[in-house]
Amino acid sequence: MRIRDLLAVEELRLTLLAGEEHLDRSFTGVQITDLPDPGRYLSPGELVLSGLMWRTRPEDSERFVRRLVEAGVAALGAGRAWLGAVPDDLVRACREYGLPLMEVPVEVSFRTVAETITPRHAELRDALGRHRRIVAAVAEGAGLEELFALMDAELRMTGAVVSATGAVIAGTLPDTNTNTDAGTAAVPGARIGAGTGRGSDGEAVAVRLAREFLTAPRLPHVVRTPAGTFTLFGVGREHRAAGWALACGGDLIAETDLGFELAACVALERGRMEEGRRVERRLAGQLVALAASGAGGQAELGAALRTCGIGPAEPYRVVSATVTGPGAAREADPAALGGRILEELLRPRATAAAVTPDGALALVPLAAGAASGPGGSSRGTASGPGGSSRGTASGPGGSAPAGQVAAGAAGSPDRAAGGRPWTADEPAGALRAGTKVLAEGLPGLRVSIGVSAALTGSPALRGGLEEAGHARRLAEARGGGVVTSDEIYTHALLLATVPGDVRRSFTERTLDPILDYDRRHRSELLRTLDTFLDCAGSWNACAERLHVHVNTVRYRIRRVEELTGRDLSTMTDRVDLFLALRAS
Repeated sequence: MRIRDLLAVEELRLTLLAGEEHLDRSFTGVQITDLPDPGRYLSPGELVLSGLMWRTRPEDSERFVRRLVEAGVAALGAGRAWLGAVPDDLVRACREYGLPLMEVPVEVSFRTVAETITPRHAELRDALGRHRRIVAAVAEGAGLEELFALMDAELRMTGAVVSATGAVIAGTLPDTNTNTDAGTAAVPGARIGAGTGRGSDGEAVAVRLAREFLTAPRLPHVVRTPAGTFTLFGVGREHRAAGWALACGGDLIAETDLGFELAACVALERGRMEEGRRVERRLAGQLVALAASGAGGQAELGAALRTCGIGPAEPYRVVSATVTGPGAAREADPAALGGRILEELLRPRATAAAVTPDGALALVPLAAGAASGPGGSSRGTASGPGGSSRGTASGPGGSAPAGQVAAGAAGSPDRAAGGRPWTADEPAGALRAGTKVLAEGLPGLRVSIGVSAALTGSPALRGGLEEAGHARRLAEARGGGVVTSDEIYTHALLLATVPGDVRRSFTERTLDPILDYDRRHRSELLRTLDTFLDCAGSWNACAERLHVHVNTVRYRIRRVEELTGRDLSTMTDRVDLFLALRAS
C-alpha cells in the first residue's frame, strides 16, 4: 500500500505533516512501538505507529527518526494522545531525514490503521491494540498492580516484577506445587499458576528468577522452573544488582516486542517512583550530614528526624553499605549504586538511602518496643560523658566517617508493607538473604553492610552512624556480607561512645609529652610504645619487630614512663596508654 492511498482513506482522517515528495512510497507492514530506540525490532518498508511516549525533550525526536531511517522504515504515524499534538521538533526531524510523517487523530486507534493496511494480520494487530491500551493506561498514571491486572484482562498473561535481590515488587508468581506449565504455550497469554508470589513458595520462585536475571548473558532470557516457564526482560537501564526484571509467563522469545513494550511500561512507573524518592533521599542526606557535622543541636536533629518519618520515641536501626568490585567500578557513581542496592535489599518496606562518593546509609524504623544489643535494650536514652547519650557515639574526631551520609526517609506511605514496621531482627535477616542472592549471581560484586543496634531519639543518631560504619568496615575486611552491632563490641566501640572532645583531651594529656619529646629529639618513643603494647609487653618481640637491640627498647620504655608518669609493668597503665593510642 502507498502512502497516497492510506491518506485517501476518509475514515482514518490522517494528516500529512512531512514527506510530500514521497507520497508514492509503499509499505509492507506495520509496527507499533514507543521504545526510544526501536531500530533492532524494525524491518525495512514498515510503517511505524507511535504514541510518542519516548519523547521527553526535543532532542529525542532527531534520535528516534534517525533510528527509523537507519532501519529502512517507510513512514511514521504519530498519535496525539500522549503529548496533545505532534511536536514541531519531530516534524523538523522527519523533513531533515526525508521520512514521511502522518498525524493520527486521537479518536482513531492504531489497530484501525493497521487493519486498513494489512487485514490478513488483523489478529496480531488486535493483540497490539490491546497492548496499546495497556501502555495508554500506564501513561495516564496506572500503577504496577493495575498494569498486571490489565495484562491479565487484555492479554491473558500473568507475571511479576522481581528485584535482583529476590523480592516481588508487583504482580503474581505461581506456587512451586502448581502443575500448570506456562511453557506449553508458545504465544503470549500462557497462564501460570495463581499463587501470589509472596508466600514461601512464591518467594522461592522469585529468588530463582532473580538469580537467573543476574547471571543471564543477555536479556530476554527464558527460565524453566517446576512452577512454570518465564521470560525475563530487563526494566530500564539500572545496574543489574539494583535492577528489576519483568517475568512474563510463557516463552516469549518469538514475541519479544510485546515483552519489551511491557518492560518499558514498568520502567515508566519506576521512574515515577524514583521522582518521589528523590525528595526523601535529599531529606535523609540533610539529616545525617547534620548529625555527622555536630553542628546542629538536639532540637534541630529531632526535627530533621521527624521530617524523615521517625518520631522521638520510635526505635530505629542505622544501616551502612558500600559496594566494590568490577561491577561497581564500571558505574559512573558506585556510591549511588550502593544506595539503590540498599533500598532494594530493604524491600518491601520502602527506605530511602542518600549517598556520598564513599558509601550509603539508611535509617530503618522498627516496631515500638523493638530492642537489640547486649542486655536486650535499645540505646540512646542514657547520658554519657559530657551530657551526651551513650548512643551518641562518634568516631575519632567526633564525626561520622566521611563516606557515610544516607538515611531512610521512613515516612513514605509504603514504608511498611502489610501495615507493620520491621521487628528488631527482621532488617538484618532481609539484608543477609538479599546479599546472598547478589553474591551468588554477581560474584565479582562485593556488598558490605553494617547494622547498628536499635536506637531511639536524635541523641543516638551520631552513635548509630559510627556503630553501623564500624560494623560495615568489619564486613569489608571479611570480603563482604552483613555484620551487626553484636559482633563489634570491642574497645573500638567503647571509644566510639565517648564524645570526640573527651577523647581528644584524654589523648593529648596522655601522649603529648611523648610527642613533644619525639619532635625535639627526632626519636621514636611513640612508635616503640605502640609496638611494645602490641607485643603484649614482650621486650624481645618488640626489639625484633623494630630491628633494634633489646636494651634500646628498655631505654625507650623507661623514658616513656618518665615522661608520662605511668608504670608499664602494671595492667592499668598499659590499658590507659593503649586506649590513648587508639583514641587518637
